[in-house]
Amino acid sequence: MQGLLVEYALSAPPLSLVFEFNPQQLGRSRSVEITLSDTPATRGGYDFASPTETPRVSQGVSVSPESFDVEILLDATDRMAQGHPIATTAGVEPELDTLRTMVEPKIQGPEGLQTLASLGLSGERAFQRDESASVILFVWGSHVLPVFLKAIDVQETAHLPSLVPYRANVTLTLQVIESNNPFYQVEKIRQAIGAGLNSASTPSHLIGGIY
Repeated sequence: MQGLLVEYALSAPPLSLVFEFNPQQLGRSRSVEITLSDTPATRGGYDFASPTETPRVSQGVSVSPESFDVEILLDATDRMAQGHPIATTAGVEPELDTLRTMVEPKIQGPEGLQTLASLGLSGERAFQRDESASVILFVWGSHVLPVFLKAIDVQETAHLPSLVPYRANVTLTLQVIESNNPFYQVEKIRQAIGAGLNSASTPSHLIGGIY
C-alpha cells in the first residue's frame, strides 16, 4: 500500500511525499518511568488488595513519547518506463530532497510562511528567527499521526548513468507528538475503541475469577 508524509505548516511549496509502504515489520517503541518509594517495605510498590487501590501502588509515572522506525521504498522505475519527464532525468532525487527538507530546522518567514532556516529568509522579529522542527503528518492505513521526523537513513541501490539515484531504501525515525492536538486525540480514541473490542472478544470465564 501507499503511505504519506505531509508537512503541517504554511510552506511554499507544501512538502509532501507519497511512498510505497508494505513492510514485513514496523518497529514501535514506548516506555514509561515508574516512581516508587525508597523505603524497604514499599520499594516494589505500595500494598493493594482490590482494583480501586491500584492507583496508589506507584508514586507517579512519566511516559516517553512513542517512536517509530519505518523502512520505505522510493522507486522511479515504473515512471521511467512510462516516460515521466522528471523521473527519467531526476530519478528519486526530488523525493530524497523532500525528506531532507522535512528533517532540517525551519524558521517563520515573511507572511508567516515556514522556510528552511539555512536559507536565511526569516522575518524581522526575534521569534521569527527561532529555529523549530517541522510537524509532519504520518499517514498509513487508518492512522494519521503527528510526528517529528528525527532522522533519515538513505541507501541508494540503483542509479542512472548520471549517478542520479532512481531507487532507494530509506529508514525513517519518527517521534509521535503526544500533545493536545486533533490528530493525536483521534488516534487515542481509535486506540481506546480497539482495546474495547479486544476486551469484548475475550472469554469472560478466563478473567471472571480474578476480580
